[in-house]
Amino acid sequence: MAVPPGGKAHEAVAARARGASPRGAAAPAARGNSRLTVLSGPSGVGKSTVVAELRRCRPEIWISVSVTTRKPRPGEVNGREYYFVDDREFDRMAAAGELLEWAEFAGNKYGTPREPVQRRLEQGLPALLEIDLAGARQVRRAMKDDALLVFLMPPSWEELVRRLTGRGTEPPEVIERRLRVAREELAAAGEFDETLVNTSVEEVCRRLVALISNYR
Repeated sequence: MAVPPGGKAHEAVAARARGASPRGAAAPAARGNSRLTVLSGPSGVGKSTVVAELRRCRPEIWISVSVTTRKPRPGEVNGREYYFVDDREFDRMAAAGELLEWAEFAGNKYGTPREPVQRRLEQGLPALLEIDLAGARQVRRAMKDDALLVFLMPPSWEELVRRLTGRGTEPPEVIERRLRVAREELAAAGEFDETLVNTSVEEVCRRLVALISNYR
């Protein structure tokens, strides 16, 4: 459901920026980490699955929640997968400089609220951002060496095609476009600082945690 300007989504973003933590979340294990870790990769590679597992096993790692004009899919919760807003509120946030990065894909807009990210980095808390290639490039330009860019690769092109076509949530023309974009994104893997192959969600999480924890 879209949220009007100044509505609950904006209030929720502001609350998280002030440092509110989910009930039951563990206290941060360590401070002094002032670099943002960015996870990117083609659609269907499993970024959301990795992030969900990371939330479960390492709640001390703060994970940015993007804002989008896309309608929620079944099971998605406002403030967990995304902050769902209407076009007017999204455009207001972009014009006000409240987004660290944003892009439009398949008629929907996606962006990262800037203030919650900056607040976590100022507090020295480990932070992770899951976004697409265009967003990762914007973050690199904005943050330079203060962002570690990690690219998630599929085990094979055939496996990526299987995942994209097996979703059953999008029309064929959208899937075809996603496959074209995926080829372009895979070709950009060399722009990233680290590359992880998603053969095991648990192993990807373990290596991500190591990359985040080893930076001081």
